[in-house]
Amino acid sequence: MELTRIHPDHARIQVADAAAVLRQEAEPRADRPHLALNFAATLDGRITIGGRSGPIGNEVDRELFHELRAQVDAVMVGAGTAGTERYGRIVRDPDRSERRRAAGLEPDPLAVIVSARLSLGPDLPLLQDESSRVVIITASDQALEGVRAQVEYLRPSDAPATPEDLTGRAAMLPMAPFARALRERYGIGRVMCEGGSVLAGALLREGLVDELFLSVAPKLAAGTGPTVVTSPPLEPPEDAELVTAHEAGGHLFLRYRIGA
Repeated sequence: MELTRIHPDHARIQVADAAAVLRQEAEPRADRPHLALNFAATLDGRITIGGRSGPIGNEVDRELFHELRAQVDAVMVGAGTAGTERYGRIVRDPDRSERRRAAGLEPDPLAVIVSARLSLGPDLPLLQDESSRVVIITASDQALEGVRAQVEYLRPSDAPATPEDLTGRAAMLPMAPFARALRERYGIGRVMCEGGSVLAGALLREGLVDELFLSVAPKLAAGTGPTVVTSPPLEPPEDAELVTAHEAGGHLFLRYRIGA
């Protein structure tokens, strides 16, 4: 599949090549992974239609989504999104798995689920996939029963927060200690966070987001569904720099550098 690049220049480019720049250009930090957000939204900013993200994108959007997954060491998602979207194995296409092996990567990225209260059903397809490796970030002391995936837990005792992590935080899990643990314990260099919007807001407030991949669909959904970020106001607002823009079928595919 091809995209038309419209910024910073004009060119036709394969979707796989457009996604590959993530691994080529994103440099992990010494103390945490490089973290990108990936969302699809309507023109009026909604990230779901009828409670799901699927109706928003087109075929090219879905291809880019999977190619971006193939570039990272870990895919992060909140428990609500994982349950609603019925997450399964992260990289399902054998050709993508082989390309990852050829690049020296694991066949599948590590799946990272954020669930403060461990509000996950063990019947989630991802948790029933024997080939999947899953880390669950949680404050719960419980463990899920009946899962077939390789599941580990990261709890606050495994990733102690510093006073800086807790400054101005609401009553929720600080994410900075877990980002450090992913880098130090699991060697994760690049993470793609696929939502939801509350998790995206938490990561932004802690200064953990390096870039945003935003697909904009030529649709108006209205209603009161979630937007890309659900959070108290960011003060000051976070600046972003447009790095690339592509188009296909009237859909825009934008890549922004955060904190520019």
